Amino acid sequence: MARPREFTHDVVLDRAMQVFWSRGYEATSIQYLVDRMGIQRGSLYGTFGDKRALFFAAIDRYDRVVTAKLLAALDGPASGKDAIREFFRLKVALALEPRRPRGCLVTNSAAELASRDRATATRVGAVLAKIEAAFHRAVVRAQTAGEIDRARDPRALARFLTSSAQGLSVMAKTFPERAVLKDIVRVVLAALE
Repeated sequence: MARPREFTHDVVLDRAMQVFWSRGYEATSIQYLVDRMGIQRGSLYGTFGDKRALFFAAIDRYDRVVTAKLLAALDGPASGKDAIREFFRLKVALALEPRRPRGCLVTNSAAELASRDRATATRVGAVLAKIEAAFHRAVVRAQTAGEIDRARDPRALARFLTSSAQGLSVMAKTFPERAVLKDIVRVVLAALE
């Protein structure tokens, strides 16, 4: 008879997410994961499969928790331009939270693995596509309201904003200073004028 699970799935998945977010995939051993997650090796394999499956589950969890919060800002009731401002305000706030690893799990994973691992590229690409789509909706709303010139290509602006958001995550790892990140955001927002 199998022993009952003695942990909460989302709690241990959040711990794994934090580990991959701060250390990356390759620098993280199974032993390090079980130590940080507070579960036994057999429980990790029995619940998540293997390290790779756990990594993908962590990316999915990040998408449901962190990315969803950012997307809610873009799809909220604010005007398109205000929604974009709010997205970047939240992005800076999240990047500077002392309990969080610096950067973005999706960006970190793309930089570490996407060029040589198709499954990772697909997974992080799907998250980035959701962000781009939300930026696109916000830009179109802003154009409809006259906040952004309608002659500008909304898809190109959405791609620019997506890459700027990911670049901000990289800069936050190197220069985790509010003034630096706000300078970057100020220039990004000025590009919408």
